[in-house]
Amino acid sequence: MSTLTALARAQAVATGRAQPIATVRHLHVHDHPMVLIPLAMAGEANAPLAALVGTDPAEPELLVVTQPRDRDERFRFADRLGQILTAYVDSFTDRTEEIPVDRGKDVRTRYADAPQLWVPNPAGVDFLRLFGRSTRFRSVDGEHPVPITVPLLGRWLTFFANSAEVPGSSLLLNAVQALGLHWATGQSGAEDAQLGVLLAWIEQGAAAARAVENGPVAGPATDPDFDNKVLAPLIERSAPELPEVVRTLLLPTWDRMWRTLNLLRRMPVGDRVRQRWDGDKDAYTAFAQHVAEGGAPQPRRDGAVAAAARLQRLESAASRYAVQRAFDDPLVLAEYRLAGAAFAGTVTLAAPDRVDDTGKRPVLRPRIMVRTGEPVRVEPGTTLTSPSRPSQKARVVSVTRVHPPTAAPSLPASAPAPAAPPSSALPAGPDEIEFDVLLELSGGMGRKLVAEPGSVPAVGERLVLTTLSEEFRRGGALPDPAETPWTHGGPPTYEESPA
Repeated sequence: MSTLTALARAQAVATGRAQPIATVRHLHVHDHPMVLIPLAMAGEANAPLAALVGTDPAEPELLVVTQPRDRDERFRFADRLGQILTAYVDSFTDRTEEIPVDRGKDVRTRYADAPQLWVPNPAGVDFLRLFGRSTRFRSVDGEHPVPITVPLLGRWLTFFANSAEVPGSSLLLNAVQALGLHWATGQSGAEDAQLGVLLAWIEQGAAAARAVENGPVAGPATDPDFDNKVLAPLIERSAPELPEVVRTLLLPTWDRMWRTLNLLRRMPVGDRVRQRWDGDKDAYTAFAQHVAEGGAPQPRRDGAVAAAARLQRLESAASRYAVQRAFDDPLVLAEYRLAGAAFAGTVTLAAPDRVDDTGKRPVLRPRIMVRTGEPVRVEPGTTLTSPSRPSQKARVVSVTRVHPPTAAPSLPASAPAPAAPPSSALPAGPDEIEFDVLLELSGGMGRKLVAEPGSVPAVGERLVLTTLSEEFRRGGALPDPAETPWTHGGPPTYEESPA
């Protein structure tokens, strides 16, 4: 738990209301999402009992398995769920858009939008992953055939579940984590996993949250008492009222899911959310075309090289997502300021037309001086970035500790940089101590020896600088699967016995 989140939780306890920990929404909320609330019997890891699904808050469709241990009935459930889901995902294939590539020399085509699936909690994501794994390899012919929609359902559920592992992806979202990303309550993380309680903290406060603690579960597991006292007798005698009982159990969660969506829609969206949604559209386009072309289902498990490549992509996505959230949201960036990875200050001097002619050809290298009252824990030579100019790099030339009201030194364009004191000489001092940070800028100013207007921070501008960067980092090279040792899937090696 971060420092500011811990503070927000303490304030939530004191005030009895959930506290915002974000100023913008960090995920894409679709105008036409599909909500899916799965339900399984307690103790049955992958035996579906019911699902409430749909794209219209007023018209959910209820799917019920009256005998959860009956294989044929489970596959009828999967067949109908597959029909609903495939109809939804296929509805986004009728419009395409052209995306320029290779600096505008060529274009590629992708679907103009992508589907979005919502479940109540992380356990719902896990259920979909398991259900997808149990259905995507089913045969549509042979001894025990299933409808063609069953393996298709499994492939799509696996695609959505895999996308949920990618930080920043919005193809499959769960309401508990979406709310927890933007609000902090005065209860534990385990208690936040109950959607009804979490939403009550945000909408009404702690008193309302206590009132709904024992309300209907959000799935996918049912309450054991409900199983023993209500569900088991209904299943045993094949009671016709079972669907209505299940509907009554799920409807409160259905209502809370749509209230969650409306609550998130009211927040202003972060600037980089659209960029991440474009990546989701690319992923959806690639998989939809793979399915349409008759491609094979996802493997049961990744090989060694494929697993390493996937881990590399996930780590890269996590790093990029953390930086994008910080650049979009001052509250998130404040965590990095507390940790010394960022600081805010005011530009006191600027030489926007400074040219460095010490190399083979002259290059534009403006310098600015930033004065800050925050501790500066970066070494000279460190490269910083400002969220307001993410394509521009600022190299730290020197850091000087000053005591107000000392006037800022002059900054002639050709003057050599002052000697930089060692970082050990720059402790976080009392409030009256400030720092002058001399920075040399590169990038984001055009291709000429004169900076484009507004590309160099002006005197008086408030600036946030951080060691975080959105710059693309190429992953390490991975071997061909055939070149890995037999312990990692490659071919075994044999030594010739001596003659």
